[in-house]
Amino acid sequence: MTVLVEIQDRIALVTLDRPDKLNALNFATIDRLLDLLDAFEVDDRIGAVILTGAGDRAFSAGADIAEFAVSVRAGSAVALRDFVRRGQSLTARLEAFPKPVIAAVNGLAFGGGCEITEAVHLAVASERALFAKPEIQLGMVPTFGGTQRLPRLAGRKRALELLLTGDPFTPEHALELGLVNQVVPHGELLPSARHLATRILRHEPSAIAGAIAAVTRGLNASIAEGLQIEAEQFARLAPTRTLADGLAGWLARKEISASRSATCHPAG
Repeated sequence: MTVLVEIQDRIALVTLDRPDKLNALNFATIDRLLDLLDAFEVDDRIGAVILTGAGDRAFSAGADIAEFAVSVRAGSAVALRDFVRRGQSLTARLEAFPKPVIAAVNGLAFGGGCEITEAVHLAVASERALFAKPEIQLGMVPTFGGTQRLPRLAGRKRALELLLTGDPFTPEHALELGLVNQVVPHGELLPSARHLATRILRHEPSAIAGAIAAVTRGLNASIAEGLQIEAEQFARLAPTRTLADGLAGWLARKEISASRSATCHPAG
């Protein structure tokens, strides 16, 4: 198995399990991740996903270059079919997944590992993490969405510096760029990712999915189109019992608070 799964407290912990290959993304690993996401989407036991790497060295060092090289030698059409479209399908699936996906970046996140971090909804990085866009060193461009998502996160000029130099960058710089949400001590990585997931899972799944959908689709639209997407997500949630209960609960709490305030400060 190239991927391990552990489900606890409505969180699926998914571990890339090729530590001897720095958790490189071969075709089998990508296919397994896509299959798992299909299963997780319809599994009510799972409300969030944490993705991390096995071992202490790498989250994922990127694509399995030996396997990729075979596809390239077979010609552009084969490489596009077997490698590019497969990788882009994975990052697109992660980006649009209706349940929150959190990367727990425990080490190297190069190439495809960095692109996964760009695509997921949230990311926590260990202080030992290291990021890079090294594809330029092979004479190619990123192919799992890195030329598109990193500029949207970091801005055009900052992204191009990383894409054109291939130089590694620290987790602190990744935080500054908006690539990760937190940088934490290595031993606190998974607990921090779990805590973040738990804070999200306090809320209604349909509202979580609606927020993810509105943001993901809206980023690629004009502001007017984005506002329409937002309105559509609200319209989908407005008739639900969950929203009615949420509003009723809020009003009841406000009434109780007002009553206590009047008791503490009587007129006279």
